[in-house]
Amino acid sequence: MDKHITTPLNEEIVKTLSVGENVYITGTIYTARDAAHKRIYEMLISGQQFPFNLSNNIIYYLGPTPAREGQIIGSAGPTTSSRMDKYTPLLLDHGLKGMIGKGKRSKEVIDSMVKNKSVYFAAVGGAGALLSKKIKSSKVIAFDDLGTEAIRELYVEDFPVIVVIDSRGNNLYEIVSQSC
Repeated sequence: MDKHITTPLNEEIVKTLSVGENVYITGTIYTARDAAHKRIYEMLISGQQFPFNLSNNIIYYLGPTPAREGQIIGSAGPTTSSRMDKYTPLLLDHGLKGMIGKGKRSKEVIDSMVKNKSVYFAAVGGAGALLSKKIKSSKVIAFDDLGTEAIRELYVEDFPVIVVIDSRGNNLYEIVSQSC
């Protein structure tokens, strides 16, 4: 069954999401990759403010290609999520409710997701050009010096993802590997 959700997320919405479900997200999400995660982590550790509130938001692990003329954003496919794992538990402790990426997550991240009632979605790798059509606006809000890894605020409509790890720790990657 397909589900349509609107951001911001909250614990009640997250609890309704189950591993393997197709979900369509509408609303504001944020992008951040390796370099941005490192800066966010350092800012949180030192008590500094950063440009958006993590609470109830979603981070998409994305470094889009430059937009062509007339486009809002270039190709917008997910990057490998495990590269953010060392930073993720702290972000979840500060209220992050959702992540979009591809690939497996560490036990520490999954444990933190259960503790913080968060969800991990997968977007289809290799479909960046198609995913970019679901992005209706994009603006850099921080770390412009990082180029494509700058933090962007995106507005998406019916952005397609799959629940890969739900707030109870159920993991689609493990379920699939056990059935093979």
